[in-house]
Amino acid sequence: MSKSLKRLVIDSATKYLYVGLYNNFECVSKYYEAGKNDHSVKIMPEIQRILEENKLKVKDLDEIYIGIGPGSYTGLRVGVVIAKMFGWNNNIPVFTVSSLGMMASNKNENGLYLAEIDARRGNSFLGLYKIEEGIISLQDNEQLTNLEEYKSDIKEEFEVVNEGIPDMKKIIQSKMFQHVDDIHGLNPNYLRITEAERNLSN
Repeated sequence: MSKSLKRLVIDSATKYLYVGLYNNFECVSKYYEAGKNDHSVKIMPEIQRILEENKLKVKDLDEIYIGIGPGSYTGLRVGVVIAKMFGWNNNIPVFTVSSLGMMASNKNENGLYLAEIDARRGNSFLGLYKIEEGIISLQDNEQLTNLEEYKSDIKEEFEVVNEGIPDMKKIIQSKMFQHVDDIHGLNPNYLRITEAERNLSN
């Protein structure tokens, strides 16, 4: 009999903070709530609560999956730092997942889904995904661009998704994740031109 994997899933890239504990593909405990710019305050107490409710410690985890954005700089960084800390201190494998892909995975029907995170001034972090027979795949490079312009270029019917609890079974079975080989090199995917890069281009 194969070992039951205990998986911790974290995503703090959007206005919704998500922490989920999985036994293989079954979510046994979760926290999914809209924050008020307070992900940094909520995230550790919720992780601790979930682990304690299931009589686990961090070292008991087999895998950690972290949403690496794109998204809010502050919120996104909080989750990534915790995943790095847990992974490094306890020698736990860490896997990265697109936060947009996690959002789109919430949908079950076959179709085209535009995952969207508001980036203000009419712009959004966007990822165009297709779900087909329970498998999710990225159809275009994720990007930071004008939402309405991007939508006007899509030729097929699609649905915009801007919230939703991830379906980690779909993510894992679709291989929509990457193993982190160098935990110290794990960085969020901001998809945003930094101020330094902006100054260099001027």
